[in-house]
Amino acid sequence: MGKGVKTAVIGGVFAVMVGGAGYGVYNIVSAVSGGGSGSSAAGTKETGPPDEGEVEETTRSFFAAWEKGDASQAASYTNNAQEAGALLTAYGDEAHIGKVGITPGKATGTTVPFTVKATVTFDGKSEALSYESELTVVRGQTTGRALVDWKPSVVHPDLKEGDTLVTGEAAQPPIDAVDRDGTVLTKEKYPSLGPILDTLRQKYGEKAGGTPGVELVIRHAENAMGESAADTPLLTLAEGEPGKLRTTLSAGVQAAAEKAVRQYAESSVVAVKPSTGEVLAVANHRDDGFNAAFQGRVAPGSTMKIITAAMLIDNGVTSMNGPAPCPPTATWQSQTFKNLTGMEPNEGASLANSFLRSCNTAFIKLVDEKPLGDASLTQEAQERFGLGRDDWKTGIASFDGSVPAVAGPDRAANAIGQGQVQMNPLNMASVTATAITGTFRQPYLVSPDLDGRQLARAKGLPAGTADQLKQMMRLTATQGTAQEAMSGLRGDIGAKTGSAEVDGNATADSWFTGFRDDVAAAAMAQQGGHGGDAAGPIVAAVLRAGG
Repeated sequence: MGKGVKTAVIGGVFAVMVGGAGYGVYNIVSAVSGGGSGSSAAGTKETGPPDEGEVEETTRSFFAAWEKGDASQAASYTNNAQEAGALLTAYGDEAHIGKVGITPGKATGTTVPFTVKATVTFDGKSEALSYESELTVVRGQTTGRALVDWKPSVVHPDLKEGDTLVTGEAAQPPIDAVDRDGTVLTKEKYPSLGPILDTLRQKYGEKAGGTPGVELVIRHAENAMGESAADTPLLTLAEGEPGKLRTTLSAGVQAAAEKAVRQYAESSVVAVKPSTGEVLAVANHRDDGFNAAFQGRVAPGSTMKIITAAMLIDNGVTSMNGPAPCPPTATWQSQTFKNLTGMEPNEGASLANSFLRSCNTAFIKLVDEKPLGDASLTQEAQERFGLGRDDWKTGIASFDGSVPAVAGPDRAANAIGQGQVQMNPLNMASVTATAITGTFRQPYLVSPDLDGRQLARAKGLPAGTADQLKQMMRLTATQGTAQEAMSGLRGDIGAKTGSAEVDGNATADSWFTGFRDDVAAAAMAQQGGHGGDAAGPIVAAVLRAGG
């Protein structure tokens, strides 16, 4: 926000607002006695969950004080009066929200949904504000009183710890982000793009032209690295003049990606154009709003075998038609690795056969061959695929993978996408693009010509290696573990499946990456099972739209 607007971190105190009358006259007796909730005539501390009457009384008192703009009184009905008071103060002082009226819904146990209707007023401009939230009443641990269990989301459902509410001149002009063909991309039509569009506005709003308006926004807290997400606009009081920002996205592919991830919880997908590195789609379906597609850091499972296979070929260990025996188990420095249940062993398997069936033991045995060492996989990832050097500049925040050089059991685990390897769908879509073209082209969402940033470089793959990788991925899509997911896709297709075990989770993360002509895509669905179970259908849907 401009014009010297101050920010107040969640946890400040309510300022006086023009109160509504949703709960009528405040109960003076309740205020003097500490709300009455949880108190008995003998002064004995109540225990157990609050009953229906206590829930009703606590919420009535809390809402009445909130409507009147009495921050300290409203906060006294919560189990964290300091933080509640701070945010409720910012609600009036910094966000300029007044004329508050709150309508409770029907309680479910101790949880009460409610609707807030208010007015935001700033610099002579006013707009109505309406939203829904909920609270839960709990028993105070020290007092035994029935209290609102304090969370920032009580005040607004999109608030998280450390966020602030601010109304004023926007920090950046609005933008009309358009796709590669000029179609305007909005968060209403493409919901998972919302945080990305906010970030693009924060970074490129001034460069795109336009003038700022007046808005109510959520200003997010800084993370441990001192970085904060872009402001999240909630309400516009005065329209700014938007600038035009061209992205590399394809509206059609983005629409398919949005629809596909909605079918699977905690899922993300990225599509890129291998011939250029342009990002065609990025979509996430997550409760936390995190852009895991670009910033996730999790094990990629057997999709990592694309890089491992490249390492084996480049170092002369084997080739596509060379030996890669697939025994039932393989032991590496006292740790025993197994294959997926039901996989038939094949001591005479070629690399292509072990790749298309995703045989773990074949890759474990081969990483012990000379001239490979602890750093061989790291070097392959960095030098050939451009990964793990922390130098990608996509246009927004992104993580470019990590393949650390390690000894011991994790060296073998890394080769099959477990151990200490960390990736996200952006990384694996890029891996596929590099594998099938032989050339590393750093993915990007906004042209580097706009801000003069330097894209990352890597030397890519020898032509013979790329040819073998592409053929093995073709076989996997037509005869191997990716066959079911990729069935029905026409054109030049290829894929690799993966499932990544995560400590504490009963179900593996589902991974899948594939290509169709000049589109490469990768997806992840946390706790989605085998690669073809969840991530596979997501990638197939995106590739189908990209043709």
